Amino acid sequence: MTARATIEDVHATCRAMPHVTVEHGPNDNPVYQVGRKSFVFFRTPRPDAVDPATGERYPDVIVIWVPSEADKLALVQDPDLPFFTTAHFDGHSSVLVRAARIGELSRTELVEVLQDAWLSRASATRGRKWLAEHRTE
Repeated sequence: MTARATIEDVHATCRAMPHVTVEHGPNDNPVYQVGRKSFVFFRTPRPDAVDPATGERYPDVIVIWVPSEADKLALVQDPDLPFFTTAHFDGHSSVLVRAARIGELSRTELVEVLQDAWLSRASATRGRKWLAEHRTE
């Protein structure tokens, strides 16, 4: 059986990437950055991401950068994945996922998405170096 992803996997994977710093938002929510560019952040509740049944704001949304609009569409349109977006993020190269649904991903799937997020925001030099050291494809 494939290991399911956890919130700790999000933190561990982000921290394991090179040159990562962690800033903290208004509610001490972590914002992972590379070269002062965010690639993953834990968002505070906002009016654009709400439970359709209750209208309550989701308290656990994670924003993850993606390399392109095509990557974003592939993730949000796959019915087997928990990623989504809102009108607020139209034109923004990122996807959203609720922490409560992170376990719907395998750890492998999550790590790949997070590494791609880092690569999309890291400098070209850092990205090439990391790929040379970690990717065999």
